[in-house]
Amino acid sequence: MTCALLDQDWDAVIIGTGMGGGTIGRALAEGGMRVLFLEKGPKGHRSERQALHSKVFTPEARSLRGFWPTPLRAKIDGKESKFFAPLGAGVGGSSAFYAATLERPERHDMDDHPHAKWPISFDEMQPWYARAEAMYHVCGAPDPLSPEPQAALRAAPELDASDAGLMGEMQQAGLHPYRLHSAIKYVQGCHGCLGSKCPKACKMDGRSAGVEPALASGNAALLDRAEVTGIESFKGRATRLAIKRDGVEHSLSVKRVILAGGALGSAHLMLASKPAGLANSSGLVGRNLMFHLNEMFALWPKVAHAGDGASKAISLRDLYHQGGARFGTVQSMGIGAGYGEILHYLRLMLARSPLRHVPLSHELTRIPAAIAVRMLGNAKVFVGLLEDFGYPENRVVFDPESPDHLCVEYTIAPELKARRRAFRRAIRRAFRVHRKLFLSLQPELNFGHPCGTLRFGNDPKSSVLDVNCKAHDLSNLWVVDSSFMPTSFGVNPSLTIAANALRVGEHILKEAST
Repeated sequence: MTCALLDQDWDAVIIGTGMGGGTIGRALAEGGMRVLFLEKGPKGHRSERQALHSKVFTPEARSLRGFWPTPLRAKIDGKESKFFAPLGAGVGGSSAFYAATLERPERHDMDDHPHAKWPISFDEMQPWYARAEAMYHVCGAPDPLSPEPQAALRAAPELDASDAGLMGEMQQAGLHPYRLHSAIKYVQGCHGCLGSKCPKACKMDGRSAGVEPALASGNAALLDRAEVTGIESFKGRATRLAIKRDGVEHSLSVKRVILAGGALGSAHLMLASKPAGLANSSGLVGRNLMFHLNEMFALWPKVAHAGDGASKAISLRDLYHQGGARFGTVQSMGIGAGYGEILHYLRLMLARSPLRHVPLSHELTRIPAAIAVRMLGNAKVFVGLLEDFGYPENRVVFDPESPDHLCVEYTIAPELKARRRAFRRAIRRAFRVHRKLFLSLQPELNFGHPCGTLRFGNDPKSSVLDVNCKAHDLSNLWVVDSSFMPTSFGVNPSLTIAANALRVGEHILKEAST
């Protein structure tokens, strides 16, 4: 019955249901448009609560749980590896598993960036940030270092004793911590589902804040297990989508197409479409790929406090833009230094190292994990998000021999390595009164934060999308995931994705009404 949806006329077809797709789909449906969501993964059950890093390896089992089914193939600094990236493929996309951190960037991120220009200003984005924060029920406290008007955030629950004690210690050391901005309603019985699916309408993600309200409007429908394998175009317009569902191929005529499959997935789809490199007159489709670098470190409170020791509640921007160097936020990760968490991150590092081929190496990680637990004790795990810059050689590539796999090529630039060293020195200085331990030796790319592969701009020669995120080469195709970003900022991109999706949605509604 659901495939009858492919025989209907839709004002907009949205490919992907994460932060961008869910948000714009709700905006368009509530604005009166008939919207069809196409989702590669399954609907799943609302009661699901599994974590993204579950030990699941077969494509079928991963798809059933809403995980991206196939490994990411990556060539990093010339070395090839294959591993499961933290990406979702179900209703809500990766956001169904995210840690619900929705932070604004800073004015200099858009208005005065030395590496790439934004075609819109920070002031132009401010009202969209406010609307996205309201839609996603963002709670938290103001950043004491920000000169900007403070966002109207909801109050967060009181800090537990361990976080309150550590925050007080940071303030005494001259730092400026604040309550992290989180998209959580904290309804009765809230489990704090950070890094896992939320069984309640509590954690606000692309599903709970976007798709579900869109469907409730009566103007939207959802087709799950619908993988879009290509976009056909004719005379400057996208005309049809090639769709595979449960092994059966379908075709859907389209009036408007909105890509929201993530910075890797959307670029992959455009490169896979015929002619190869859809909307690629600039030659930039898939290029300028950016991640963040994670600087994970354990931090010991000076005084032991009661509490669960694993909440995600503290953020600070003392190092965000220090001495002219672009670093990023430092925030608690929402995990304790427990055996399971340490084992998980050790295995992630192993999957990207030459040691992954050593027999039984996967199981042998249990030994250092157990040792680390005894060493770390009551430490909290923090992460510094180091901003990445876009370079054309860092890119998504399409391999026709493996069309089902996402593939990337990435070189860690010398300037990024130098900034990483400086960032680590700055972290050591900032937390000099605390005992601390960096948890990684080599640069750790955050594969959950890809962006920049279809950047927007005013010049069709140096960008793929125009200022309203419509493809320069196609009159009816827009992109609303993190692909559009010319820079990665020093914060999680999720709030910017949602805010931009609302901005683009209003533009589409106005264009349709004229």
